[in-house]
Amino acid sequence: MKNTHSLSLSSTLLLLPLLLQTFVLQTSAAAEPQGEHLQHEHGQIENGDKLFNARPAPLTATADKSSQNMGKVKYVCPMHPHVISETPATCPICGMNLEQVTLGAAAEEIVVGVSGGMQQALGMRSQMVKKGSLYRFVKTIGTVEYNQDAISHMHTRITGWVETVKVHNMGQKVAKGQLMYELYSPELINAQDDYMQALDYFKQDKKRGAILKQKARQRLALLGVADHLITQLETSGNTIYKMPFYAPQDGIVSQLALREGMYIQPGSTLVELVDIATVWVIADVFENEQSWLDVGRGAEVTAAAQGLFDLPTSIDYIYPELDTVTRAMRVRLKLNNPNELLRPGTLVDVSLFGGPKHNVITIPTEALILTGRENRVVVQREATGFSSITVKVGILSQGQAEIIEGLKEGDHVVVSGQFLLDSEASIQGSLQRLSGNTPAGAQPDVQPDPHAGHGR
Repeated sequence: MKNTHSLSLSSTLLLLPLLLQTFVLQTSAAAEPQGEHLQHEHGQIENGDKLFNARPAPLTATADKSSQNMGKVKYVCPMHPHVISETPATCPICGMNLEQVTLGAAAEEIVVGVSGGMQQALGMRSQMVKKGSLYRFVKTIGTVEYNQDAISHMHTRITGWVETVKVHNMGQKVAKGQLMYELYSPELINAQDDYMQALDYFKQDKKRGAILKQKARQRLALLGVADHLITQLETSGNTIYKMPFYAPQDGIVSQLALREGMYIQPGSTLVELVDIATVWVIADVFENEQSWLDVGRGAEVTAAAQGLFDLPTSIDYIYPELDTVTRAMRVRLKLNNPNELLRPGTLVDVSLFGGPKHNVITIPTEALILTGRENRVVVQREATGFSSITVKVGILSQGQAEIIEGLKEGDHVVVSGQFLLDSEASIQGSLQRLSGNTPAGAQPDVQPDPHAGHGR
C-alpha cells in the first residue's frame, strides 16, 4: 500500500511541467485574436483620420539606439503642439496630459504620400524642370508728372501794383511772347528816365556816353523789361507807365498768384508755366527686379484710356534711394507728348526691358511658395511621393523664375495644389524633430500606448 502511494506522487511530479506548458499555450491562444483585433481597429481609425501618409525618406545606415535616447525631454500637448512644458503637466486649453517627447535632429527629407485619386481631387499638377533662356522684363505701373526741366517761373524784381491781368485760370494754355500782365512801378519809371538821360549824354560825348548808355540799358533788362520795349523807349522817347510782361515759353499755367490791383514785391512767384510737350513717367520697381536696371534701357509706356499703346522710350534716371514704405526704387522715363494727351497724375502701364540670360533653370512662378524667410517648392519624388524643399531664386520675368540652387534639370515641381502638401510636410517635419523620429531599420525602446490621450 505504501509503494502504490509513492508511485502516484512521482507520476504527478513528472506531469506537472507538461500541464503548465499546456495552460500557458491555451491562454496565449485565447488572448492573441483579441490583441490583433484591437491593433487592427486602432490602425483603421488612425489611417482613416489622415489625409496624407507622411514618412521619412529611407536611410542607408541603421541608427544606434543609444544616440536616439540622447536629447532634451519636453512635454507637448497632442492636440495643441505649441503648448510645451519642461515638466509633466496638463494642457491649459484642452486639459489633456502632456506627452513626453525627446528633442532630436531629424535630418531626413519628409516625403508625403498622396494617392492618385486624392491628387485628382486636389487638382494637383506637376511640370518638368528645364533649362532655357530668360529675358529680363519688368511690368509695373507709372505716374505721369511734369517735366521739371520744362518749368519756368515769372518773378518780379521790383515793387509795384498790378494794373492788368491777361491770364485768369489754372491750366490755361499760353504761347511764348503772350502778354501776361501790366505793372505800374515807380522804380521802373526812374530806370526809364535814367536811360533817357544816358541817351542825351551819349549824343554829347560818344565815348563816355556809350558806357552810361550800356549800363542804363542793362539795368532795364535786369529789371525784366523786354528788349523790344527798350528799343521802343529809345526811338520814341516816351516813358512807359504800365510796363507789360510776357510769357517766356509755351506751356500751361500750373501756378497763378496774380490779381488786378494787388501789390507785389520781389521774390514772389506770380506765374508758373510748364511745357507739357514732354512729360516724365515715374515707375516703381521692387528690390528683386533692380539688379539689371541701367540708364538707357529700353521701355514702353501704354495709356489705354487715352488710346496710346507701346510708346517707345528709355530709362532717363534712376533715383538713388528706396521708398521707405513700399521698399521700391523709382525709375524715371522721359516721354514725348506731342498731342498733350498725357496729363500729370495719369496712371500708365510701364514695361522695362533687359538682355536675355541663357542656359538657366526656370520654373513657373506659381510653383514658388513664398514664406517671407525662404522660398520653397514641392517636388514630386515618385508617383505618389512629394517633398518640400528650399530653393534659391534669381530673377523673375514674364511668369518664370530663375532657380540658382535647389533644383536640377529633370525634376518635377508641383504647380497647383502645392500649398497643402508643403503644410503637411512642415507639420510632419516639426513632429519628427520634437519626437526624435526613429530612422528606418532601428527599433524604438518603448512602444507607444495606443490609448494615450484618450478620455477615461
